[in-house]
Amino acid sequence: MTGAGFKGLHNTGLQGKDIMLSRIKGYFRARKEDVGDRTGGSLGKIIIVLLVVYLLVTIVLGIIWSDEPDTFSVRENTRTLANDMQREPVVGFATVSTMIRISETLLDKPGGYISNDLFPPGIWMDNMPSWEYGVLVQIRDLSRAMRQDISRSQSQSSEDRDLVIVEPQFNFDSGSWALPSTEGEYRRGISALKSYLDRLSRANQPDAQFFARADNLDSWLADLQTRLGSLSRTLGESVGKPSVQDAMTQTDNTDPLAEEIEGEEVKTPWTKRDDVFYEARGASWALLHIFKAIEVDFRSVLNDKNALTSVRQIIIELQGTQGSMWSPVILNGSGFGVLANHSLTMAAYLSRANAAIIDLRELLSRG
Repeated sequence: MTGAGFKGLHNTGLQGKDIMLSRIKGYFRARKEDVGDRTGGSLGKIIIVLLVVYLLVTIVLGIIWSDEPDTFSVRENTRTLANDMQREPVVGFATVSTMIRISETLLDKPGGYISNDLFPPGIWMDNMPSWEYGVLVQIRDLSRAMRQDISRSQSQSSEDRDLVIVEPQFNFDSGSWALPSTEGEYRRGISALKSYLDRLSRANQPDAQFFARADNLDSWLADLQTRLGSLSRTLGESVGKPSVQDAMTQTDNTDPLAEEIEGEEVKTPWTKRDDVFYEARGASWALLHIFKAIEVDFRSVLNDKNALTSVRQIIIELQGTQGSMWSPVILNGSGFGVLANHSLTMAAYLSRANAAIIDLRELLSRG
């Protein structure tokens, strides 16, 4: 056979191999496309269904987690904890045990602590984090008062070793998710509170002090008065009001007949109205229990100062702030309009409570 013949056979063999490889590649390509067509649609549907289910679950959880904790009986909580510890409820036991219960409720309510959540539904919620912040501020203020005044006989006395831990722990960043987490730091504060209560209630050798004096109570009330005043003002600004400061700077105060000039309108942004409302509601929830505890632990000094009535008036006003919310949203009607204004209603309760606090401080300052 000539060289040309061998060359022709060789070329024919190569063409056959190319055709075979092409057919094999085509077969697998077709199978791949077929599998993709069959599973692609199903996989997409599965993903869509899972997303819908996830959204429904988070919406339901969001509704459940938005439910505010109920109030509890301070006296029953005090008796129960004293029995569990097998201790007598000494002076200060009600206040400290109430503070522990409030702090644990903040962390252990449905959904837990939400303010530092990074995932739905917590990250979508704003009313409950505002409620939590209102409670947290009252815990911080009371822990500072206990460390600085209530646990010390005088300004030169040493600080209680547990309360030195409690105050900074509750002042930790309220939005830290991890390393360290907010919940972990607050639980350290609760553990220190429990240690303080254990030392305070020892029968033979109490290793902690709780001085239920008028000056100690007045010091905490002074801080509280400014807190409630600020909340009442912000709530009242939901409908807008002229700025007094602007009016004073623009009016000619030397001429008594000069017309007064209204200042620029001050109004809480509509995106913040519900946040301010729930912050006030959370603060009121915590204060309601704290004043009930004060009624127990400071009863002697309150009776001596004829101030028990003022404390009970404060409690009544704070109870009014915890009425059931029948509206799914915070309404912001004008003061005398058709729709309700929840912010003004809350401001009215807090203003009356603040007025009673002023009366209480006046009675405590009398000899």
